[in-house]
Amino acid sequence: MTATRTVYLIVCAAPPAGDAETFVRRAIESGCECHVIGTPSAEGFMDVAALEEASGHPVTFQHRRPGSPRRNRPEADAAVIAPATANTVNRLAVGFGGNYALDLASELIGLHIPIAVVPFVNTALAERAPFKRSVASLREEGVKVLLDEEGSRPHPPHGGAAYREKFPWEAALAAVANFSG
Repeated sequence: MTATRTVYLIVCAAPPAGDAETFVRRAIESGCECHVIGTPSAEGFMDVAALEEASGHPVTFQHRRPGSPRRNRPEADAAVIAPATANTVNRLAVGFGGNYALDLASELIGLHIPIAVVPFVNTALAERAPFKRSVASLREEGVKVLLDEEGSRPHPPHGGAAYREKFPWEAALAAVANFSG
């Protein structure tokens, strides 16, 4: 079956990254082609081989080298950034990249590609004014941030691992499904 839509899953370094294959498999089952891009720190949280097998595509962590061929990846119809750390949310909101995943996400926002961000943050970070401003800023730019009732709920500090299984991959997929292409 040929996929009609392409979804990028941008994964950050947080415990639910180990379950990103759940999103990839369900996205493909729903008729999407899924490409995974990870922040450099996320690599240690992910089962890269399983993601590559599930998606049928290499997982990307770095910019391509000058002079190397462009990646053979279709343009995104939508993107999901999940799990998104507080660092990623804050950097993305102010346009500060610093790695391929964030640079790509910033570009997608500028291209007005539909994006859903699903934070995985603790309550202390979620209560900080910079994080709250970042969420508001992203929403003002049209990014769907799935937080609290909409998706991910902040967990107690130092308790992230216990909340891994509660990460709302289904809500992330539903947000993508709502982006009709």
